[in-house]
Order: sequence, then C-alpha cells, then structure tokens
Amino acid sequence: MELALRLYAKPINESTNQLILPLSLRMQFQNLRIIFMGTPDFAVASLDALVKAGCHIVGVITAPDKPAGRGMKLTESAVKKYAVEKQLYILQPEKLKNPEFIEQLRALKADLQIVVAFRMLPEIVWSMPPMGTVNLHGSLLPQYRGAAPIHWAVINGEKETGVTTFKLKHEIDTGDILLQKSFPIGDDETTGEVHDRMKETGAALLVETVKELAADGLEKIDQSAVVSRESAVLRHAPKIFTEDCQINWNDTVDKIHNLIRGLSPFPGALTVLDEKILKVFRSKKENISHHHPAGSVFSDGKTFLKFACKDGYIHILDLQLGGKKRMLVEDFLRGYRLA
Repeated sequence: MELALRLYAKPINESTNQLILPLSLRMQFQNLRIIFMGTPDFAVASLDALVKAGCHIVGVITAPDKPAGRGMKLTESAVKKYAVEKQLYILQPEKLKNPEFIEQLRALKADLQIVVAFRMLPEIVWSMPPMGTVNLHGSLLPQYRGAAPIHWAVINGEKETGVTTFKLKHEIDTGDILLQKSFPIGDDETTGEVHDRMKETGAALLVETVKELAADGLEKIDQSAVVSRESAVLRHAPKIFTEDCQINWNDTVDKIHNLIRGLSPFPGALTVLDEKILKVFRSKKENISHHHPAGSVFSDGKTFLKFACKDGYIHILDLQLGGKKRMLVEDFLRGYRLA
C-alpha cells in the first residue's frame, strides 16, 4: 500500500530543502520548550538536528548507564554522550512511573516532547505537555508498526520504506500521522545501510514537523482512516527472536537473500557449517535450476562458498563462524578447510 505523503504549502529553501519561516514563527519555533527522549545512535541524529535548528531542548531523557564489555564498566548511551557534550540537562530514570521522575519532568514545563528509539511511555508521561508527544518511527505508518520496522521491511523484500512522525496515544504506533518521507531500498542493501540513511532522513523530517507544529500548520491524519480508505493489508514489525534468524535452505533464493540482508549486521542470519553455527551477513544470488539437495555446500576452497536452495544457490560473501571473527569469504577459506 502506498500512503500519500504530506505536501508542503509553505516556501522551501532549495539549497537546504527546509521550510522558510517568517521571523515571528522562527522565534515561536525556537522558544518552544522541548524534552527529547532517546537512547541509541539512531536517536542522536534527531537530537543533533533539533539542536542545530535552534530548538530549546530543556531536558534529555535516556536510559540509565549499564555495565558492558569484559570489565563490565558502566557505559553511557549514545544520546547521553551527545547530551553531555552539548551540556544539556539529563535525566536517566529507572522507572518512568517513578513519582520523583514525574515531578522532575513537570518541573521542566515542556511544551512538547519528542521520542526517538526509546521505551514505551506511560500515559502520565506522554500526555503531560500541552502540545503532546511526537514519535519518529522507521516506516511509512500504518505499515510496519512495532519494534523492528527496518529489519522486517528488508526481510520482506520491500522496494520502499520511509519515516513517519506521529502523535503518541495508547496503542503502540497507532497515533495520528503528522508528516512522512519515503525513500527506496536497494536490492542488496542491508538493514544497517537502510538504518544509516533513515536516521538522517528522519532527523530532517522531525525538524520540519516541529516547525510546522510551531506554526500550527499541520493537519493530523487518522491511521485507521488510512487503513480503511486504502483497504490495506497491514504488515507488522515485531521484535526479532532467534527462531526468526534461521535460514531455511528449502526457501527461494530471493527469500533467503532478503533474510540475510534484513538481519545484517545484527543479529545476523544463522545456519550450520560442519556442525558449527555460521552467521551470515552478506550474500549473492545465483538463480539456476539444479538437482542438489537443499543446504548442500559447494566451494573451490579459495574464492566462493555457496549453499543450494530451492531455485538456485546463495553465495556467502561475509560471515562469522562460531568463536571466530567476522570476515570476508576469501579470508575465511584461506584459513579454513571444509569437512
């Protein structure tokens, strides 16, 4: 299903592709008191774009520091590291319903809250600011609601995806749509590559959303009305589990190739080689009829390693054998003898 994207009726700066706001609206935009909530690197791009646009970030909410690595040293989230560098006020609540945290949040007197790659918010939090809470989601809603929208779009072989800003409400990813931006997915692009492009596209869309909200120039779109109007079959994006990562060599070349790139670089598609777990990050398709059993392994011991599947072969290009480092197939074959 294709969802019509919002069109800007206001003038656009062709060099920056951003809205040109009158001075009075720019002042209104920059005076908005905004709380930003996010944790991973994906969210940093959005926070950075808001800061560079002149937004007044009165607080940053992110995950508590967690022990990581061999030494279990306390590690800060990517968002916290950025916020510290920019000297922004930071809160790291263990529980979002904690009364002390709720009072700290109220004391910031935010006009608007923005959420990018953060935890599920309780209603007492997302309903607090007068302008509500805006979320940036990595799909063209209402398609791919859920925790892993980029992964599932690539796994399902979608040719297009995008980003959506919407207002939070009770049900996950179902709030009224504000703005959307689409872009194509390449035939061999991995989830990691789409992620890196998406975080920049999403950051720019988020800034435009805040500017439009400040100018009171947005008409909200009810997702249920979109689904009804388009008679859409909704695709969902649940969390990825280990069973979702298993390669079935009885599947088609296209389906396996999409699974591999959809799970790259994390968590990685899984199969077995010489009774050891093999994690696959990149592949190449060879569509050709054959009579070999699915899962049969072929290699010249130097340049290629391929598995037979339903309608051809999958060439493994980038892999990691259990207990070993990730490497290109040529490097792997140089030091490994197949059983």
